[in-house]
Amino acid sequence: MTNLFIELYLDEDVSVLVADLVRARGYTALTTREAGQLHASDAEQLAYAVSQHKTFLTHNRADFEALAQTYFDTGQSHYGIIIVVRHTPYEIVRRLLLVLNHVTADEMQDQLRYI
Repeated sequence: MTNLFIELYLDEDVSVLVADLVRARGYTALTTREAGQLHASDAEQLAYAVSQHKTFLTHNRADFEALAQTYFDTGQSHYGIIIVVRHTPYEIVRRLLLVLNHVTADEMQDQLRYI
């Protein structure tokens, strides 16, 4: 089955306003607070995103590059990781929409992208 739209899971370091702005444009976004996952480790956060079939959005480049490599090395699959440079929530959403409007959820699987 083809999964068309990317659904996001936002790391706790990403502004919750990003989730609100993405939802206002018709996309699905879940924050760590909403999921009851505040203060979980990075590995636990990514595992939760995988369990929910969501693409992970974070500012934490170093840790999530390492986790993506671990998943690759161990043959584990994830639904994508997007690493975003710190900007205003509006600029983050502007950049994020370029991905959300042009990349399917299936295309995002096991990908690491930078915006």
